[in-house]
Amino acid sequence: MTRGEIMNSRLTELEEKSIFILREAKAKFKKPAVLWSMGKDSTVMLMLCKKAFLGNVPFPAINIDSGRDFPESYEFKEKMVKEWGINLLIAQAEHKKDAISGTAEGLNKAEALKKLLEKEKFDALIVSIRRDEHGVRAKERYVSPRDKNFRWDFENQPPEIFNYTSEFKDASHVRIHPLLHWNEVDIWEYSKANNIPVNPLYFAKNGKRYRSIGYADSTVPFKSNAKTIDEIIKELKTTDISERAGRAQDKEKEYVMQRLRELGYM
Repeated sequence: MTRGEIMNSRLTELEEKSIFILREAKAKFKKPAVLWSMGKDSTVMLMLCKKAFLGNVPFPAINIDSGRDFPESYEFKEKMVKEWGINLLIAQAEHKKDAISGTAEGLNKAEALKKLLEKEKFDALIVSIRRDEHGVRAKERYVSPRDKNFRWDFENQPPEIFNYTSEFKDASHVRIHPLLHWNEVDIWEYSKANNIPVNPLYFAKNGKRYRSIGYADSTVPFKSNAKTIDEIIKELKTTDISERAGRAQDKEKEYVMQRLRELGYM
């Protein structure tokens, strides 16, 4: 096989597994929703939903917003909602530092999400995390219940199988993670192969670009001249900078991230 054939085979395998997970989730749960941050991973998730369900995103999409995202992100959101027909719900978050992360992107987001899920009675939330993003996220399962208090018991998780005979009777909701088996390069290769729209902040401008996008006041760019997806992929294969290095650093410390995720953070 040529390199291109190998890559296409890998992307097809990744896609098929994720689509299977999405279809099983829709069949199992009464009222699922999908979390959309406007970032590369969650936009790929929307494309996977469209592929899984005849060109439509059959779930409401939830965006958590404190009013502090980049202007480019808001423009991208408006464009996507219009062009893809997304049923978008906004979870309004406070913008203040929490005691655990020391940032405005920790427990405030989790609390805003909790209130919206309770209001709308969603029983499942599709989230676009990957195992390679962070050591704590690597502990996740494809199907991961949260208890009545919205908490994640990472030490007592269901087996890593799709056993849908199980019922999560004590869960406030169940998180579904169809992208766990993907990596960062996979996301970019899939975005290119499927011509998926991308937040422009990922592309270099004046010698800098963003690799992971959060609030404007807590995300910093890094030096880069990558202005296309091909250039980003090439850069990722040689860089030793971590994907989330530009995010508020206190939140990224492993013990802090674990505590946040135990309390409902994504």
